Amino acid sequence: MADTVFNDVMILLGASVVAAALFRRLNLPPVLAYLAVGFLVGPHLAGLIGRPEELAFLSEFGLVFLLFSLGLEFSVPRMRALKTTVFGLGACQVIVCSGLFWALGYALGLSPVAALVTAGALGLSSTAIVTRELARWNELDSPHGHAAVGVLLFQDLAALLFLILIPAMAGDGSHLLSELGIMLAKGIGLVIVMLAIGKWILPLVFQEISRSRSEELFVLTALLVALFSAWLTHSLHLSMALGAFLAGMMLGESHFRHQIEADIRPFRDILLGLFFVSVGMLLDPQVLLAQWDWVVIGVACLLAAKALLITGLAKLSGRPLDSSLRTGLVLAQGGEFGFALLALASQQQLMETDTIGLVVAIIIGSLVVTPSLIRHNHYLTQRLCRSRTPTQENPHTTAELSAATAPMSGHVIVCGFGRVGQTVGRFLTQEKIEWIAIDTDPIRVHEAASAGEPVVFGDAQSQDILRALGIERARQVVITVNQLSHALAILHAIQPLELEKLKVLVRTQDDADLETYKAAGATEVIPEVLEGSLMLVSHVLVNLEVPFRRVARSIQSAREARYSMLHGYFHGQQSQLIDKRGNPLLRRHPLTLTANAWACERRLDEIILPEHCGILIARVVRANGECIEDPTGALLLACGDTLVLSGLADHIEEAEARLLSG
Repeated sequence: MADTVFNDVMILLGASVVAAALFRRLNLPPVLAYLAVGFLVGPHLAGLIGRPEELAFLSEFGLVFLLFSLGLEFSVPRMRALKTTVFGLGACQVIVCSGLFWALGYALGLSPVAALVTAGALGLSSTAIVTRELARWNELDSPHGHAAVGVLLFQDLAALLFLILIPAMAGDGSHLLSELGIMLAKGIGLVIVMLAIGKWILPLVFQEISRSRSEELFVLTALLVALFSAWLTHSLHLSMALGAFLAGMMLGESHFRHQIEADIRPFRDILLGLFFVSVGMLLDPQVLLAQWDWVVIGVACLLAAKALLITGLAKLSGRPLDSSLRTGLVLAQGGEFGFALLALASQQQLMETDTIGLVVAIIIGSLVVTPSLIRHNHYLTQRLCRSRTPTQENPHTTAELSAATAPMSGHVIVCGFGRVGQTVGRFLTQEKIEWIAIDTDPIRVHEAASAGEPVVFGDAQSQDILRALGIERARQVVITVNQLSHALAILHAIQPLELEKLKVLVRTQDDADLETYKAAGATEVIPEVLEGSLMLVSHVLVNLEVPFRRVARSIQSAREARYSMLHGYFHGQQSQLIDKRGNPLLRRHPLTLTANAWACERRLDEIILPEHCGILIARVVRANGECIEDPTGALLLACGDTLVLSGLADHIEEAEARLLSG
């Protein structure tokens, strides 16, 4: 038997390597590759794995590590910060979607228990794929990104309930209510005890282990915690997956979360692949061919129903229609929790194999479509809402923009608010020179405007927009976009205005197109090879008649401070997240303090952020619009203050948790 199991494992690993490489080329999630391997080599098709039950032990370990990794991603501070979304929109989504799918399943002839498992599997979305794709397109910090994360957090809590209920429903049903009550009591008590252990005991344990500087001991301890928690819940007649998820939640609240996740990733990915392979083996091609129409209908109905329901619930919660629709499109699929619930239902024999295979096929179909839905959710929303720019964060008309810029005279217009544009703006602010920036990235505009920056959404190629920005009264235009065609289009829009006193500076990566820019009307062209942003700033300030000595002193101060003033910038949809060496770039992120935020009514020097974070509070924007640059420790924070945090993304997340929850 050992030889048979070993041969089966080798077949699965070999097929998984080939399939994962192929699916990566097609930009499809690796989960689908493992599911395809299980379907192809399983007993129903090629028959290379004749007795999949012999691999059930490994697949259970994969399920444990799946739930453990999901638990690591669960964030209690983020849940507190988004509690209105989590317990409002999230709770309504799970209740309404699960209720609808349960009623539909029961009407189609499923037993109440099977309908409940199906409803849970279809009602939950894919945390892994949604968060990964939103991060890939820099939409995690967008309004619909925040809403999606809040809903996913509640779905994680709801999954805990399903993981407790499924083993309780495995009996004959004669004492179902009492068994459910006992299981719920056990589950709630276990959650409380394990969270307490994770808060007060495990940090001390890992602190001691980290001092030994032994990677092997650290990895073994993490594996022991995960497997011990799974064994503990199993001994209490609860699911092993529940224990693994709770273990992940415990360690997810510690400072060792990222290290643990990195260390166990090789074990997790291998066993996780075997778990998804075992799920793929549940698919019977004969059943699918006989029910292919139900699979197609099921995928279409799942995506449409969840998208419409979530859109409606988000709109009822007070969100704009475009943000609500984008949230619905992002969360329309099934998820990996569905596979976990179906695997548990199969182990407990709560559903027929054919039904499980059909539901698995529907979830797989929805996951195939999900990356494209998330990538194109902005475009789809525009088409469905029939609005030209429904997601822009500064929806000014030219008349409103003209009224807003009417008091400005002798100001600077910055076209493009990427890293270079933000550097220019910071020096102009330091010199108390009026300026306004325009950018076509709605996320960057939202981030920067929330932090008090004078930036608006729009396209500087339009003469109407330029006039609305007060270009006739401006002293200088700075074009920082790095596309030749875009910069030339802006120059061609400015040239017919014949503003002789207006100086137009253009940033370019090199001097290859210098004559082209000059011919299009640029006063000066600043190649980045001439010290990039600092050289551009020196030209900007000199052309604004700032004394040269003051310019030189400012530039020298920035150099002496190791360019700290330039570190960090507001990320947008197309921002580069890492440098050429693969190191993460610093970023700036605005955080608005709500009424119940821990940092309210506290001085800055009373707030001790984690030492390893290196987070800088670069600016505080008061509710009345007052901007305080480089605030001192004596500043008392208040509700409505927006803190501009500068640092690495992970460290900003930790600082957010401290400022919001203490």
